[in-house]
Amino acid sequence: MSLATSPLYAFQSSKRPEYSPQLIIADTKLEPGTTATSTLTVSTADLASAISSDLSDAFPAVFSTSRLVALMETASAKLLQPLLQPGQLSVGVSIEMTHSAPTPPGTVVTAVSRYTGKEGKQFAFEVVASDPGGEIGEAVHKRAIVDVQRLEEGARKRVGVAFAETLCDDGS
Repeated sequence: MSLATSPLYAFQSSKRPEYSPQLIIADTKLEPGTTATSTLTVSTADLASAISSDLSDAFPAVFSTSRLVALMETASAKLLQPLLQPGQLSVGVSIEMTHSAPTPPGTVVTAVSRYTGKEGKQFAFEVVASDPGGEIGEAVHKRAIVDVQRLEEGARKRVGVAFAETLCDDGS
């Protein structure tokens, strides 16, 4: 069975919003191998134990994976800033990440993103994060440049449609 004919693909594709942001690719001068860095001192708000709003959840008091992803995205986004036109920003499209070591609060974490090239309309990066003890994670990340207004209007439209469908489904 091909991916396009599998029931899972059909379900996922049927749930996609009608709106898809127009990808805007600037004339790039960004060379493969170019790097950018983002640094963060881990605070209590960055800990896995601070992530959940459910008091029955138990997470450790170490740097959370979600904040590590955000730091990696920030480093990668810095590389695309010179390419942005007014009204544009870059958005994360995908990330494949490994969080390999814990980091305690008060520790400085640094993410270094290296631009590896364009893959179609997407910009690709390899990112390595470390703290004073060594490497704590690595990722392959892709971003796209989009028009902010179109993206935000599409998001509002998508949620509005989903909200209306929910009201109809429950009889309200």
